[in-house]
Parts: sequence; C-alpha cells; structure tokens
Amino acid sequence: MRKALQQPFTNLQLELLKLYAQNISEQQLYDIKLLIGNYFAQQATQVMDDFWEQNGLTERDMDIWANGHDRTKSGT
Repeated sequence: MRKALQQPFTNLQLELLKLYAQNISEQQLYDIKLLIGNYFAQQATQVMDDFWEQNGLTERDMDIWANGHDRTKSGT
C-alpha cells in the first residue's frame, strides 16, 4: 500500500486557511490578494535595493541591464 506524502503546512498557509475559512465577499478576497501581492513585491524591492546599494550600482548599470542582450553569438 502506498503511503500518502504528508507535509505540514507552513505558518503562512495555516494563517491563510484560517482567514479563508471566513465567508467574505469577492471584493474583500480581491483586496486581500492585492495586499499579499503588494507585501511580497515590497519585500523583493527591498532585496533589490539592498543589492543595488551593496554593489554600488548606478542608473547607467540599470539602463545597460534593461536594454542589453545577454546572448552570445554562436557560430551557426
């Protein structure tokens, strides 16, 4: 007999399960999803800002990254 894999929920998953056990409107659900998305976007921005500062990057570096192509030409 195959054993089902059991993985415990993370603390975030448990909190979200508690929240989603409530009957809320579609607008409230949308608002909560937006809040969560904005939270993680803010965290990612902070990590990038820290990386930027630690490496002494400039606006020119960002322009190069945004407009450059990282591909190398092949002989084919």
